[in-house]
Amino acid sequence: MNEIIQEKREERGLSQAALGKLAGVEARQIRRYEAGESHPTLPVAVKIAKALGISVDELAGLATHHVDLSGSWWTSWQTSKVFEEVITAQGVEIRQQGEQLRIETTTRGIAVEDGGYHWKGELRLWDNEVLIGWYAADDGAVRSKGTFYFTVHPHGVHMKGRWVGMSYDGSIRTGWGAIARSEAEARSLIVELKQEES
Repeated sequence: MNEIIQEKREERGLSQAALGKLAGVEARQIRRYEAGESHPTLPVAVKIAKALGISVDELAGLATHHVDLSGSWWTSWQTSKVFEEVITAQGVEIRQQGEQLRIETTTRGIAVEDGGYHWKGELRLWDNEVLIGWYAADDGAVRSKGTFYFTVHPHGVHMKGRWVGMSYDGSIRTGWGAIARSEAEARSLIVELKQEES
């Protein structure tokens, strides 16, 4: 456990004092845990695991088998502008820590005047099968924000699902969404989803 606390703390860029503050314990106690001089009680272990974005099982060193979704991906979205369908694609970077994922665009996808914007969000992986999370515009005065629901391919090669949120065309809009390793594959998943709906 001591090695896992230190490794995960450093991965998150936290000092011992910062982790202690998040978990509600003194920094010197975190030092003791990392040195292997003592072990946290279960309630403290739960708080440390939460602060590190991992499960208590992972903190205890039990093997976990999360599909690895970290890296560069392409997203594709069924959206609209003035109620006309638009299919967009954007590069994104996903950083995963256990069940927690952070996602952020690396490309705008379409021009600003056509409704393109940068966004970021967070997702949680459930049982290696489902991603549930949120997104919010990270670009000037754009107000778009909402939720994601994706199913995960058993080998983690792509994700497909829906977004629901605020967009240019209204405060409650929805459409298909897909995440894949290439732009072409992400766009083709949107075509498949639209055909399944018909």
